[in-house]
Amino acid sequence: MKQICTLFLVFFTCYIHSQKTITYNATDGVTITADFYEAKGSNQFIILFHQAGWSRGEYKEIAPKLNALGYNCLAVDQRSGGAVNGVQNETNAMAKKKGKKTEFVDAFQDLEASIAYVKETYHPKKLVIWGSSYSSSLVLKYVGEYPDGINGVLSFSPGEYFEDKKFITKSASHIKIPVFITSAQNEKKNWSAIYDAIPSTKKHFFLPKTKGNHGSRALWAKFSDHDEYWQAVKAFIEII
Repeated sequence: MKQICTLFLVFFTCYIHSQKTITYNATDGVTITADFYEAKGSNQFIILFHQAGWSRGEYKEIAPKLNALGYNCLAVDQRSGGAVNGVQNETNAMAKKKGKKTEFVDAFQDLEASIAYVKETYHPKKLVIWGSSYSSSLVLKYVGEYPDGINGVLSFSPGEYFEDKKFITKSASHIKIPVFITSAQNEKKNWSAIYDAIPSTKKHFFLPKTKGNHGSRALWAKFSDHDEYWQAVKAFIEII
């Protein structure tokens, strides 16, 4: 395990200088801000969406480690969010400036625009989408409704966080691609029905032996059980 952590640290040092901030537009004209972390020579992508009240800063530590696994990463500010790790959510600020709604469901168009941007700009050989908390539900909805061109999905702490309490489950019933769901230990009740509805023969879930953490922050090194989550993520990515 120490060897793995050392490897991640080496790659973090190599790839942090490949990070750059980019912008593109949602269909309603809101400018979306995202950080692109490049894994040089790779044509594999993971698009990373953050949890409620946060920003693309959720992935400052995570994205370079995914670079080490051979994936370019795009960490996206959705319009429903705020700030984390010293990174302000610029998409949220722009949406408010334009008088747009910023509820969870309103961010779905930011997912759609981000996925379209990566497909049109980079033509990835493999494309994976990843969500945290409310966005982990939205990525499941996306692959249930629009599976073409998506090779896998990772969902950290999903749930029915919307007015329609079957909003995600209904879409999940159409998912055929590889799916990975994880959460804190006590959150399984929030997503078990969603998981059960997924017909994919390549669906997997992981729960830690410890109490764990909500959302993608479970992978942050500050948490003593983060290695357990990382091993589960790595095992899933290898089968996509």
